[in-house]
Amino acid sequence: MTTQEIAATEELREQHIEELEAEGGPDWAKAHQPGSISCHELLDRTSLIADNVEAFIVAHPACVQNKEWFALAERAASTLHELYQRVGAEHLSIEGENDQ
Repeated sequence: MTTQEIAATEELREQHIEELEAEGGPDWAKAHQPGSISCHELLDRTSLIADNVEAFIVAHPACVQNKEWFALAERAASTLHELYQRVGAEHLSIEGENDQ
C-alpha cells in the first residue's frame, strides 16, 4: 500500500469509530474485543465470505478467463483467509485464557 492508501484506510477506520462511539458510547469497543461473541461472529463471517469469494468469484468462468480479474479475486480471497487467521489467533488465545 502507498502512504496515501494507508492514510485513506485509517481515515475510513476513524470514521467508523466515530459512528460506533455515537451509537454505543465511548466504551463501545469493549464488547467487540477478542474473546467476545462479537469477535467470534467476525471470525464466522470472515470464513463465510472467504469461502463465497472462492466459490462464486475466483472460480467463476468470467473471472478465470481474465488474468487480471483472477489475480484480484485470488488476492481478495487470500486476504480474507489471512484476516481469518489473525482474528482467530487472537480470539482463541483470549477465549482459552477465559476458560482457565
